[in-house]
Amino acid sequence: MHKFLRSVGFSNIKKEELQQIFKNITEHPTTQKAAEDSEGNEFAELSKNFGEFFGISVRGTYQEDDTFDMDYYYPFYCGNTISTNEIPDVEKHAEKESYAGVCDEIKIGVTLIFYLQNVIEYLSVKNNKVYQMKPNGIILSGLSTEGKIILPVIKNENKKKRNEQNRAERNHLMAAARNGDEDAIENLTLEDIDMYSLLSRRILHEDVLSIVENYFMPYGIESDQYSVLGEITDWKLQQNEYTGEEVYLIDISCNDMLFGICINKKDLLGEPAAGRRFKGNIWLQGSIKYQE
Repeated sequence: MHKFLRSVGFSNIKKEELQQIFKNITEHPTTQKAAEDSEGNEFAELSKNFGEFFGISVRGTYQEDDTFDMDYYYPFYCGNTISTNEIPDVEKHAEKESYAGVCDEIKIGVTLIFYLQNVIEYLSVKNNKVYQMKPNGIILSGLSTEGKIILPVIKNENKKKRNEQNRAERNHLMAAARNGDEDAIENLTLEDIDMYSLLSRRILHEDVLSIVENYFMPYGIESDQYSVLGEITDWKLQQNEYTGEEVYLIDISCNDMLFGICINKKDLLGEPAAGRRFKGNIWLQGSIKYQE
């Protein structure tokens, strides 16, 4: 049973009932796509939405008698906002025909690794270097099984503008450092030392969540799972059409990177609202937008 099924509203599903859901997906999919996989076989993905932008996808191959042989399945939530315009690399997982996307995102300071949703589109263009090097951005989303709502940090307009200016300057330095600029590397090192000194003084008399406005960092031993804290920009409550369970679709901004999170209502502590913050662990998924 997939751990993140509960994120899209299947928290109490049994294995026998899940088989009926797979049968329903293969017979009445919302979307159906196919391409040639890495071994030259016809590889298909059948997806069914059980709410707005979320559902279950099954992947496998068609046999000669047109029967579908399912290889594996995964729950998904499709975001609707470009999260990053960095050029990604795509790597195949060792055990099955699934892929991970990898890109360096300056704004959050870590290497992003995400579970690739649009595998069929990638397989269709993977041998075309022009398409590979000119993506139209990456839409990121996350499934979460635990999260909480945190109150916002008070910020006036001057502080907001100063923070935006500081982030822009740091992103410029990060880009220069990535290209080997030694002065930029030295400035970033000195900046980190000053930041550490400032935090060491503030943590003595302030709560850590009033100092740290947001973060995005790896969580656990799986490469595509992260712990995040970000400001909520929008949210909606949706119902799984099959189980009737309610799930939250939450858009957050984390270090100026926008992405959506899907979480079961029963797994979220607190009430979401624009301006408040979401804190939790997510399984990061992504879809690479290729040029037409």
